[in-house]
Amino acid sequence: MTNLPLGNSEDAQIARDIEAVQRIGAVPAILRLICKNTGMGFAAVARVSERSWTACAVQDEVNFGLMAGGQLELQTTLCFESRAARATIVIDNFGKDPVYHGHHTARIYKLGSYISVPIILPDGSYFGNLCAIDPNPAEVSNPRTLSMFEGFADLIAMQLVTEGRHEAAQTALIRERETASLREQFIAVLGHDLRNPLSAVSATAELLSLRKNEPDLVKIGQRLKSSTLRMARLIDDVMDFARGRLGSGIGVSIDEVDDLAGALRAVVAEVREANPQRLLADDIAITTPVRCDRTRVQQLLSNLLGNAVTHGDAEFPVRVQARIERAELVLTVINGGNEIAADVLSKVFEPYWRPPTSKPGGGLGLGLYICKQIVSAHGGTLEVRSSAQEGTCFVARLPTGV
Repeated sequence: MTNLPLGNSEDAQIARDIEAVQRIGAVPAILRLICKNTGMGFAAVARVSERSWTACAVQDEVNFGLMAGGQLELQTTLCFESRAARATIVIDNFGKDPVYHGHHTARIYKLGSYISVPIILPDGSYFGNLCAIDPNPAEVSNPRTLSMFEGFADLIAMQLVTEGRHEAAQTALIRERETASLREQFIAVLGHDLRNPLSAVSATAELLSLRKNEPDLVKIGQRLKSSTLRMARLIDDVMDFARGRLGSGIGVSIDEVDDLAGALRAVVAEVREANPQRLLADDIAITTPVRCDRTRVQQLLSNLLGNAVTHGDAEFPVRVQARIERAELVLTVINGGNEIAADVLSKVFEPYWRPPTSKPGGGLGLGLYICKQIVSAHGGTLEVRSSAQEGTCFVARLPTGV
């Protein structure tokens, strides 16, 4: 009994096989049942390869001295012969057996009786053996005992496959989580590092806009300012997305806001100015304080309006409504256009998702995802519906908390 010097790859595989057997909760009970029903003092699940014999689980009632992870020299075991023949070997009494009388395995380990049944996986590969030994003779060649061993060997083989699939799934899940975390950390760092050069571009745009005596430079400055504002919003979306996905969530600073109606009208005015060709109709009637994050609620409306302007039919106005209803701030944005199919509508809040009809350069597909996160951070709900009669309607409900 020893630990044989194996190659690193085989060592690692054997270690995984031992762990796989030990994760099968029924194995200890199976080995105890074998000893009890046969009267034999030692039972084991052994991993048997072309080079080694390794115990994966044992029931030792005769002080044979082998524990899980222990190894025997392969050629000294009858499992070596069982593996070669892919067949069961059963011996009631070594001293009287016509084939195995005087066999070296019995002499080396002082055995009186022996049984070994192959454990063959469903794909036909040889895992090892379910075996039992005892220094005294025992009646183990009867059909009942053989059937019990074969049934247990098949059960262990099936469980090993199940464990292998589970382990592979767990490994894949861990790798995917690690990859996702690294990707989102990279996005967060990139978004942060883009702010400094963007600030320099913004300052340059501001300087060009002040050159009133040079109209061409003023136009260039205004276009540059518009571009930097759009880039800043994209960076904000990326940073918010990264925070949400990395576990900290989109941060909100809840406070009592007295001028929420004015703050929302300012957002509508900003979108009107940026889209003079579109008609925006607002009906904002908030006369009581609301406990919320003022800036985040503005961002919520801005994103919803941006989505409506981008994807709505230009022939129909975009309508905004804000009300206090039953201790909730109800914010509604509606745009006209074709009805959105149910399978598409179910995906609109997913990150990076954009409808197939989106034009290139229309953004990262994070706006509605961030809207959902903002509403959730306030303890509210965000729903969407679409019909040919009404158009597409987003309804955010946030508790007023006052």
